Amino acid sequence: MQFPDFNPIWFSIGPIDIRWYALAYVAGIALGWWYAARLLKTERIWAPGKPPISTIQLDDLVLWIVLGIILGGRFGYALFYQPHLYGDLFTGGTWGDRLALFRLWDGGMSFHGGLLGCTIAVVGYAWRQKVNTLSLGDMALAAAPFGLFFGRMANFVNGELWGRASDVPWAMNFCNAHARSIYGAFCDYPGGPGMITRHPSQLYEALLEGVVLFAILAFAIWKARLLAKPGYVTGLFLLGYGAVRASLENVRQPDFGMDQFPFGLTMGMMLSIPMMLAGAWLIWRAWSRPPVAAAD
Repeated sequence: MQFPDFNPIWFSIGPIDIRWYALAYVAGIALGWWYAARLLKTERIWAPGKPPISTIQLDDLVLWIVLGIILGGRFGYALFYQPHLYGDLFTGGTWGDRLALFRLWDGGMSFHGGLLGCTIAVVGYAWRQKVNTLSLGDMALAAAPFGLFFGRMANFVNGELWGRASDVPWAMNFCNAHARSIYGAFCDYPGGPGMITRHPSQLYEALLEGVVLFAILAFAIWKARLLAKPGYVTGLFLLGYGAVRASLENVRQPDFGMDQFPFGLTMGMMLSIPMMLAGAWLIWRAWSRPPVAAAD
């Protein structure tokens, strides 16, 4: 199959380009905000405890989380995938080179970095408001699959983060007009997709990280009532996302220049393993403790 000729830019207003990737962030945050508010308004799913914050406090928390996503995602991407960007701050030839770390419009965001940024935001907000950190994390991560779904769909539209070479019936040749403008006529410039068919791994991730993971967390919340055990939903998210990401790394093309790790590991696998271990520990911890009752 030939990858469609999507334009990464939805429309432009003068010199300002409105990109699908930016809209994906807006959609993910807006829907996650709505879903988190719904969780907070449904007190029965927290019983015998209570929601950790009010919907008014949620409005403030969202700002903290957005900053965590953007700063953590960008700085994490540079740390994990392009550490030279930190060195360029001091040794770059031009001011443009020195400030490349902050050029978000050039692309380059890491989920694991964004998760770390969000974790810092949630922990900081919980400490400031003196609320249960794990319950606050449960609420925030229950809404995270919205952002994952739209983010992966934006990766697909952008024709980036493609999969490994494959001849399955739905494999795609990602060398479309946009890719040729970047990598050359045959998309064979270093780091390009080439004139071969590949797994549409972005769609796999959108389905599993977005739809399936959301369904698992929704069952845990609405049917199993696991919000009563702080940390359980957080653990399910970390274990579920880590397992999906580590598995799909087998069909996702490693980032250019980062496919030389031992034992066939990729950076995505190595970053997901600690997530799975932390998730399993949180599930064990929450399961072994009684539900948290509301404070008097």
